[in-house]
Amino acid sequence: MVKVSVIVPVYNVEKFVGKTIASVLAQTFRDFELLVIDDESPDRSIEICQSFDDPRIKIVRQKNRGLAGARNTGIRHARGQYIALLDSDDLWLPQKLEAHVRHLDNSPQVGVSFSRSAFIDEDDNAIGTYQMPKLQNITASHLLCRNPIGNGSAPVIRREVFEQIKFQDNLYGTLEDFYFDDRFRQSEDIECWIRIAITTNWLIEGIPAALTLYRVNSGSLSANLLKQLDTWEKVIDKTRTYAPEILAEWESRARAYQLRYLARRAIRKPDGGEAISLVNRALATDWRITIEEPRRTILTLLAAYLLFLLPRSFYTKIEQLALHITGKNQKRRIESERSV
Repeated sequence: MVKVSVIVPVYNVEKFVGKTIASVLAQTFRDFELLVIDDESPDRSIEICQSFDDPRIKIVRQKNRGLAGARNTGIRHARGQYIALLDSDDLWLPQKLEAHVRHLDNSPQVGVSFSRSAFIDEDDNAIGTYQMPKLQNITASHLLCRNPIGNGSAPVIRREVFEQIKFQDNLYGTLEDFYFDDRFRQSEDIECWIRIAITTNWLIEGIPAALTLYRVNSGSLSANLLKQLDTWEKVIDKTRTYAPEILAEWESRARAYQLRYLARRAIRKPDGGEAISLVNRALATDWRITIEEPRRTILTLLAAYLLFLLPRSFYTKIEQLALHITGKNQKRRIESERSV
């Protein structure tokens, strides 16, 4: 048995996947296997993966099942004590696995260890801002309202966690074990994290360092946000089937936070009209988000209206200045918390 199984689903990512694989092979922690899941990729992605000469790499091929389905296939083949997820367009810093293995080895009650993430663009350039989630005392209600893990390339998870949440279904002609829900083509991450928090006693806990480089690309920004909202609603519907009491208390607030998140996505597209519509829906759904997170809520509202009202060139200058200040403050906070 190896210590860590790294799972990289691959589909149509020939521009990025070589760098992704290289970032795994450059890890300071060496006791891992790298499972590349070919989700019937139509481009040269798998050819690029095959160009790496490393015995730890294993390529598993399957008919297209989407991201959740590829991860599930990887988990079924994994031999590691810990399972690390990495999307095929993101990168890891060399110390990532070492830090998470140390965290999990030293914290037997932690089932999911995740890191903060730094944003990069399509050319691997640092954007200068970070995902800065809550790192400790993460509850089911917090996961319903926010996604502290942030992205699918941030967590390293104990095998026992997946064994505890697995379910069986016949989605492809034979009975199989499932961990992520293949029926979701979006929001599959948060559905899984919510299920872990509600149905197990494992802690979900982060470490301060930004060890994941999360790629922001034009394709993801142009996604249909209302379709994403519809998928999120289906996650809530599923959660209600096994945790109705929690949903009765938190569903309204969770929906408001999701609408505010989508408003911020609309600002990044950029689409001022859609951003205004979404942030106003968020406030109408549950005004308590303004009390709980006044700064983030008011800044989202302000940015939406400025984007809609100001000339694009003027708004862009304001946005760049704000992001520069935010990034510097975030970096200082990360450095201070790492030194504690």
